[in-house]
Amino acid sequence: MNVLIKSATIIDAKSEYHNKTQDILVEKGVIVNIANSIKNPKNYREIKLDNLHISQGWFDSSVCFGEPGFEERETIANGLKVAAKSGFTAVAINANTNPVIDSNSDVSFLKNKAEGNAVSLLPIGALTKESKGSVLAELFDMKTAGAVAFGDYKKAQSNPNLMKIALQYASTFNGLVCSFPQENAIALNGVMNEHITSTSIGLKGIPALAEELQIVRDLFLLEYTNGKLHIPTISTAKSVELIREAKKKKLDVTCSVAIHNLIFTDERLTSFDTNYKVSPPLRTQNDSDALIAGLKDGAIDMVTSDHNPLDIELKKIEFDYATPGTIGLESAFGALNNMFSAKTAVKFLTKGKERFGLESSSINKGNKLNVTLFNPEGHYTFSKNDMHSKSKNSIFEGHSLKGKVYGIINNNQIQL
Repeated sequence: MNVLIKSATIIDAKSEYHNKTQDILVEKGVIVNIANSIKNPKNYREIKLDNLHISQGWFDSSVCFGEPGFEERETIANGLKVAAKSGFTAVAINANTNPVIDSNSDVSFLKNKAEGNAVSLLPIGALTKESKGSVLAELFDMKTAGAVAFGDYKKAQSNPNLMKIALQYASTFNGLVCSFPQENAIALNGVMNEHITSTSIGLKGIPALAEELQIVRDLFLLEYTNGKLHIPTISTAKSVELIREAKKKKLDVTCSVAIHNLIFTDERLTSFDTNYKVSPPLRTQNDSDALIAGLKDGAIDMVTSDHNPLDIELKKIEFDYATPGTIGLESAFGALNNMFSAKTAVKFLTKGKERFGLESSSINKGNKLNVTLFNPEGHYTFSKNDMHSKSKNSIFEGHSLKGKVYGIINNNQIQL
């Protein structure tokens, strides 16, 4: 791949050209020159776009497709196109498929389906067989096939001994264990945050305590085992405090937050719109403020869209019975860019790579080109026309977002 990128503002703190508007010459996928103006004597493809900004390629640590088994929700091929259009050069894919991704051959299937794509697919293998929580899955075999972490998507591990063994076993090969933070005995049949709003509209609540108790338990197990733990999609102020303190103790723990939990609160559920039904649930403004503070000070390591396509039959039903989840890849940048500066939004979207085994390739001469192209300016109302996923269950539908993603260049391919 040979290309000349014209007049691109580089947003990359690890680049010597950070904050500068430059031309970038790429030959065979490698950056060979960066300068104020570069001529094109070899007639390479030129990329000229309005208010073009580029950064290191974005990464999402929690994405669901449907394949295998739920292709009506999303396929791998279309899901990767969605990721590219949304600016992501790499996505970690959860194991909530049918069959569940819990073996070497299952991981190999995902890797083979994504081979040759501009977006790198990183499989997260199930922690337990069929994600049923009873028997540990074939973790090392999945690791050798290319799994980057192990977790049962949105399913809390109720057996502390099994979690202890998982952390101990995975530590023998530097494996990353993911533990969804919810104590099911307290959450029970709750469908939203337990607070004033749940009481006023008569819906069963999930107390913040359900999340926090599970995190306390897992952090004790982590300290005991000296393992490697990732806690996906935390949602409460106390959770941020707990993880902040664990990091001060030098425990090997990271965590993420879903973008929608930064922006929306449980008051949105007074409309009974099932697009706002997510897991963990939307919490209070105090929780959202604490999550944002945790992102800024590093207590929270990364953001995720927590992209979870669901077909209409799972959403257009009574609120109690609707499946929690929202698509989020297409709206991720626009939502963050609406809250923070473009530089801060990019920082959040590029963090977390190393935790999942990805190298960060800075925008400097001699490095392979792995970048996202975007325009940080311009507001628009997010609608179904902006949704490229097969499923349209977006929490951001009808909301104002900021900026435009042009596409990506990665793996020696251009997708604009």
